[in-house]
Amino acid sequence: MSSDAIVFIVDDDEAVRQSTAWLIESIGLKVITFVSADEFLDKYNNEQGCIVMDVRMPGMSGLEAQEEMKNKGIALPLIFITGHGDVPMAVRALKRGAFDFIEKPFNDQLLLDSVQRGLKTNNEAIESLIRNESVDKRISALTPREKEVMIRVTEGKPNKVIAHELSVSIKTVEVHRARMMEKMEANSVAELVKTTLLSGLF
Repeated sequence: MSSDAIVFIVDDDEAVRQSTAWLIESIGLKVITFVSADEFLDKYNNEQGCIVMDVRMPGMSGLEAQEEMKNKGIALPLIFITGHGDVPMAVRALKRGAFDFIEKPFNDQLLLDSVQRGLKTNNEAIESLIRNESVDKRISALTPREKEVMIRVTEGKPNKVIAHELSVSIKTVEVHRARMMEKMEANSVAELVKTTLLSGLF
């Protein structure tokens, strides 16, 4: 998990805001607090982590903030804190993509577990993005012919069949295949297939 990850706490109740911050800081995590969703949206600067937000606040509500976050491309895991009467609202938030919701008064460990899962999910999303960008760069380095060979190799076709489909010699396929495997940093067909599948490109 990234040491730069931040837990953003958004709650208009100062007592809840501070006690939640102390709880999360007690396990060594970085915390930044905000008194409103507007303040969070104004000051957020593309940091990574997760958000703990009250669902019902003066001004912009948690649901409105969730919608605005989508509009701004803020994809951090969002954990809503909710009073008993706000559970239906929190359920709607989950259906719109919120990560979790926890009822007040909440169990400390329940919140900490949710925050840890949120940070793990965010970290995995970053790693996936980096991996996909790396695969994109490798694929962009391939020639059109190498791409044609790669597609057929991932389909499990032998060199003889590939040569026939592309109207080239088997030797030519072998050369393109070797260069393609080197550029894709794949030591086997299985590794090549796994890389392309993980990237979502094929």
